[in-house]
Amino acid sequence: MAHGNGLSRMHGGPDQEGVPRHDFSTNANACGPCPVALSAVAGADATRYPDPAYAALRERLAAFHGVSSARVVVAASASEFIWRVTAWVRANGGRRVRVPRHAYGDYAMAARGLGLAVTAESDDADLAWGCDPSSPLGDSDTALERANAATTVLDLAYAPLRLAGPAPGSERHRQAWQLWSPNKALGLTGIRGAYAIAPEGAEGAVRGLDALAASWPLGAHGEAMLQAWCDPHTQAWLAGSLQTLRGWRDRQLALCESMGWTPRPGGANFHTALPVVTGRRDQDIARVLHGLRTHGVKLRDCASFGLPGHVRLGVLAPASQDALRQAWEARA
Repeated sequence: MAHGNGLSRMHGGPDQEGVPRHDFSTNANACGPCPVALSAVAGADATRYPDPAYAALRERLAAFHGVSSARVVVAASASEFIWRVTAWVRANGGRRVRVPRHAYGDYAMAARGLGLAVTAESDDADLAWGCDPSSPLGDSDTALERANAATTVLDLAYAPLRLAGPAPGSERHRQAWQLWSPNKALGLTGIRGAYAIAPEGAEGAVRGLDALAASWPLGAHGEAMLQAWCDPHTQAWLAGSLQTLRGWRDRQLALCESMGWTPRPGGANFHTALPVVTGRRDQDIARVLHGLRTHGVKLRDCASFGLPGHVRLGVLAPASQDALRQAWEARA
């Protein structure tokens, strides 16, 4: 989607052609939707406003993370929080935003849209972004350990879907804001809702970010999803789904290799790959993706992540993997 400032938003999921039958372009949990969360969303009371302060939700999220509710910021979505915290940094005199070399485009889009400079360096940034596991590579952002920004935000969208590698636990990570968007892990990406946990001692910044929010950033359905996220039955379901996803991931990586692609596994429920046609790297990735899309298979172009020629694939069930192979052979 083009915008007047010359920027464009690139996301996976449905497009002008509708909902793909086999959608590898998003990183939603392919085992979902989570039954507990789906039931909670279905039972949400949409006839009334939520509590504008989200007091009960903040308390529940705080207890889930073992922090004070004064450290919880409720957000309409992760993307909304990205724009809001960037605006807050700018309002407090910030001018430079550090973005990882390969990263979700909204970090840089928010910075540029608000008139801030974007840099890959951490030393002189006012706001530093990290993501663990990162997208599209699924690895850890080691440069964040060296960040000296006044405000550091760790995007943990895929942390609940980590299939390999250790969870972030360094002191630097504990000093960062933690941004959580559970809809991916729950397989409910159509429900928007997220939250951030502020570092200890940053309660004043929480009040500043709350002051920048629109009234009722979360509707009843998003609130119900986040409440359900904290349910022990939800977490048990998620743990079980990770076991399934590990098996599907291994099968999918082997499938890519069998098609002559060069996959790069990461630590999350997605990976990148370099498609190869007739023994050479295919430079026209748009043509490749269009050919697959006509067969009901959608992959994510990694050009907007700074990886031209590569694709990102969310881990899907074997039936969808077989459809990918058939689509690839049909267009070859």
